Amino acid sequence: MPFVGLTGGIGAGKSTALAALERLGAAVLSTDEVVHELYQSDDIRAAVVARWGDEVAPTGEVDRTALAARVFRSEDDRRWLEQLLWPRVGQRVADWRAEIERHAPPPPAAVVEVPLLFEAGMEEGFDATVAVVAPEEVRARRASGRGHESLDERGARQLTQAQKSQRATYTVSNDASIADLEARLSAILENLRTTTR
Repeated sequence: MPFVGLTGGIGAGKSTALAALERLGAAVLSTDEVVHELYQSDDIRAAVVARWGDEVAPTGEVDRTALAARVFRSEDDRRWLEQLLWPRVGQRVADWRAEIERHAPPPPAAVVEVPLLFEAGMEEGFDATVAVVAPEEVRARRASGRGHESLDERGARQLTQAQKSQRATYTVSNDASIADLEARLSAILENLRTTTR
């Protein structure tokens, strides 16, 4: 069963691609969702509030927008948060993969969405990587439509689409319909099946 890392820039359509892969039978996991779950845990919430104060959790739950406004402006703060979260995310991914590998029959692939896959140097942990790309104007429209705060700061931390594409095993363009995207991803899954036998 191929273990695949899925990545792409802000607004490229990683989540849409992940959902399409799930419809195609792949087992999927979003590290963004894992982080969201971690923010709901008592120990992470307490650590975040201890560093930045109650304003990052005004209702008792971590406000990711308020947190991002602080984290993405400071290299030290960003590093601190990554050191807090990434080991826990890595453990969750490892546990999930072990569980998926016990499935019989196995899915055609186990796919993990990791926005900063290459930036974090995590590509070696996967059998293959897929970069989702989209035209810049489309990405900007999608990102602003979701109300991403600190967009410039987030973008500055990421490799360009061309760099992600160059480093990925496969590149899929998300510039047409969902059906088109699904067909392109289906071809990648088929290729993975034949190359990992």
